[in-house]
Amino acid sequence: MRTWFQRLTDVSSLAQTEQTLKEALAELVQDLGFDCYAYLNVQPVRIFAVSNYAPEWQARYLTENYTKIDPVISMAKEQMKAFAWAAGPPRSLSKSLRRFYSEAGDFRIRSGISIPVRAAFGHMSMLTLASHKPSLCLDTDIDQIAAVTAVAQLHAKMEQQDAEPTASVEIDLKAKQALCLKWSAEGKTMKDIASIEGMSFATVNFHLNNARKALDAGSLAQATALATKLKLI
Repeated sequence: MRTWFQRLTDVSSLAQTEQTLKEALAELVQDLGFDCYAYLNVQPVRIFAVSNYAPEWQARYLTENYTKIDPVISMAKEQMKAFAWAAGPPRSLSKSLRRFYSEAGDFRIRSGISIPVRAAFGHMSMLTLASHKPSLCLDTDIDQIAAVTAVAQLHAKMEQQDAEPTASVEIDLKAKQALCLKWSAEGKTMKDIASIEGMSFATVNFHLNNARKALDAGSLAQATALATKLKLI
């Protein structure tokens, strides 16, 4: 696989357009004997995929918030190295995982290889090569350095091209939450916002706290910065 990862590095470096990169990825995956790929960017308040999985599965995976139960995501965050995976014996799985693997299997996703890499500000990106086979038998161990180098190059190219996700889930603030955050971004205090909008101080505090929780932010300043970055305000 080392040669394959070198090819991925080369393709990521040379691809001049987003479409060229996606087409090259699909071809490389087929050449290696896998069926499809998924590049997943996992951030605290935004998750998006660039993939040739079935659109129905991509949409279901994100809308059902399967990133919270997907063992591959958990393993990736814990190990931060390339690894092979396959669905475990049904009897050893929880009801939710049995359902998850069953649904994935309906879309011919039963085993694969995943390569996670650390991105900026504590985020994680990963490339998964998926197969319809119930298990994988690799001829050799995965070359960790070649794998991580290739996926890091792919991540950089995706960022550079601002690739259009094939599926994504983003936080959607309520109107009052966005309004109060916008005033906060303009430098207004909670007392100022209450006066401007004709709200009580407690109501402003309520909306800002809920906005902070929705954005999984540790402070109002972080919530304001995240909302601005994600163009929610």
